[in-house]
Amino acid sequence: MTTFTTGTDTLTRDALAVLQPGFAGTTAPDWVRRRLGEGLASVALFGRNVATAEQVTALTAQLRAERDDLLVAIDEESGDVTRLEVRTGSSFPGSHALGAVDDTDLTRRVARELGRRLAACGVNFNWAPSADVNANPDNPVIGVRSFGGDTGLVARHTAAYVEGLQSTGVAACTKHFPGHGDTSVDSHHAIPHIDLDTTTLHERELRPFRAAIAAGTRAVMSAHIRVPVLDPDRPATLSRRILTDLLRGELGYDGLIVTDGMEMRAISGTYGLEHGVVLAIAAGADAICVGGGLCDEDTVQRLQDALVGAVRSGELSEERLADAAARVRALAEWTAGVRRSPDAAAGPEPEVGLTAARRAVTVTRTAPAPPVTGAVYVATFTPEANIAVGDETPWGVGAELERLLPGTTTGVFTGPDAGDRALRAAAGRRVVAVVRDEHRHPWMRTALDTLLAADAGTVVVEMGVPQADPRGALHIATHGAARVCGVAAAEAVVAG
Repeated sequence: MTTFTTGTDTLTRDALAVLQPGFAGTTAPDWVRRRLGEGLASVALFGRNVATAEQVTALTAQLRAERDDLLVAIDEESGDVTRLEVRTGSSFPGSHALGAVDDTDLTRRVARELGRRLAACGVNFNWAPSADVNANPDNPVIGVRSFGGDTGLVARHTAAYVEGLQSTGVAACTKHFPGHGDTSVDSHHAIPHIDLDTTTLHERELRPFRAAIAAGTRAVMSAHIRVPVLDPDRPATLSRRILTDLLRGELGYDGLIVTDGMEMRAISGTYGLEHGVVLAIAAGADAICVGGGLCDEDTVQRLQDALVGAVRSGELSEERLADAAARVRALAEWTAGVRRSPDAAAGPEPEVGLTAARRAVTVTRTAPAPPVTGAVYVATFTPEANIAVGDETPWGVGAELERLLPGTTTGVFTGPDAGDRALRAAAGRRVVAVVRDEHRHPWMRTALDTLLAADAGTVVVEMGVPQADPRGALHIATHGAARVCGVAAAEAVVAG
């Protein structure tokens, strides 16, 4: 028989405190405001909650009128994964572009400016950066979200990003522990497996997380991946061996552990949402990310009931839930009381994102070709976006080339006959072909074959991981598809 040492109200408040739910709309729903009074300590913002920076500022002010020490979280990696600029594209390049430049001071400045803008909107918790080493070029979900494939590079830029972001009072959340870079499956759909030995795990996957911990990251996000060398039975999010024994014990991490989105099929489709949440807290997670898909009060109620019921049945210890809730509140106190560091006093750098994007561009000339001086046809070859990136955010070089080269037009193509259709649409005009991860999409490779066979002067812009050999008279690699990467690429096309 379980004996409770605290009242039911404390138990239910702790159960609410560990949840980081999302909600619908661009204003604060009544149910969220009511739950804040009942103990909810965090909320999460997604693209659906964002219209403008001014609107987000008003939204967070509404929320803080109910609870002034509220954690407001967002998944703002910049680059391809942006929520604050979901409808326009990011003003900052993503991690892969920063890794390509390999200037840690620049990474620190970009993260600081991003943090400044988030803080100005009332957001104080960012689910970034990605510390995943892009060891598998065919990874369907990480790719340009990683600083790169070299462990040392990823480690030093992860630390720089954490330092820059947190200098503004916005807590960093380093992800996806213990490393999602060597997967071939997207955990939004199923449980990925990483079969590697202990040495590789420690020397490659864990080094960036060690660097982030040394840099003072306030949070770490778990991955829904199975790593048999660590735990053959459960994915990291539900594994005490990984979250408590490894992350807390061996790595000495004492901050907040937050889960990746619990609606992701790797968890909800295997363990069930409610049971998965209980297992995650029991394993050592402190905060539950939910709301990317399920964003209603009923979900919050079901998860609160599941946690309370698990304590009452003895499946989850009351002490573990109380400890998790205390860590959430401690992070909220840090964000409320942090004093900005001296380097944050340097002031805003509104152009640092474009500066970084320009520096990340790599231009390769594979054959002599005339410069681009007049209107062109931009053929954008669009792959299916993964869930993390989404399909709401515009990308490419068409809009900027239309501005720089009046008369330019753009078409979007996908599928096995994409090249033939683009060639017909171009109607003899010079083509700028825009691709994203050509190496992962055979149909995209075929489309480029078609265009290059018709005109060797075709310009190719790669806005994903530049894994394929450069081709086209002019090949431009941006290392990401942020809006500023498109601007930088268009400038490179015109410059020749």
